[in-house]
Amino acid sequence: MMTTAFEYDGTFEGLLTAVFDAYARKTFPDVLLKSGTTAPLFTEVVHTVVSDAEHSNRVLTALERKLPKYGCNMLLYVWLSETKGCDELLFRYVRKIFDSKIPPTTNFADDDVLAIRKLARKVSHEALYLKQFARFGKTSDNIFFAPLSPLYNALPLTVDHFVDRFADQQWIVYDTRRKYGYYYDLHRADEISFTDDSPPYLDESVLAEDEKLFRNLWREYFKSLAIKERINPRLQRQHMPRRFWKYLTEL
Repeated sequence: MMTTAFEYDGTFEGLLTAVFDAYARKTFPDVLLKSGTTAPLFTEVVHTVVSDAEHSNRVLTALERKLPKYGCNMLLYVWLSETKGCDELLFRYVRKIFDSKIPPTTNFADDDVLAIRKLARKVSHEALYLKQFARFGKTSDNIFFAPLSPLYNALPLTVDHFVDRFADQQWIVYDTRRKYGYYYDLHRADEISFTDDSPPYLDESVLAEDEKLFRNLWREYFKSLAIKERINPRLQRQHMPRRFWKYLTEL
């Protein structure tokens, strides 16, 4: 069976442009390929999608008209999940939205609708974990640094929270798994990345002297409050995923 493939640059803008191209060409892909990926055997047509901000914005505006705000947010959350095939899932879902008079957002008998909801919920929970378990350490150059290693690419969903919460200090929140983060300079938060594989701020030697003192005091305080007989590692892992433990001062 011959198939049609759309090749795009792997960005969210590129995906929305692919949706625009599909409706403009009246040809819908069987497969979505990221640039540099080999097309499946028996692929008859490969259309190269050129990301276009105007076209992607037109698709996004149309979606905002058809969906409530939480519905649009779910699309972004699914994209940030970075799970295999999430782009094709989003493409099918967006097509169902445009092809239906009533958006199928609550039709949980539809496998794609259910998958979108479940995946968006997982990413939303991961963003909540980042807000809860981020631990900032003051460095010798007076920048507060918080390393994180989220399961999903949820860091962009937390930036506004950190700006509101820590508006009076310079800080960096950094995703060590994806090697990028955000730096807030008291005015705005910009995306950054370090040239080294490991950010220099991960080394405790760069911590300010008073930060080292506060960390020791916090550990002693946490230890003094703990009731040994009630320590429950299993319950702790349930409410505080183990992947965050290495960044928690008290642990």
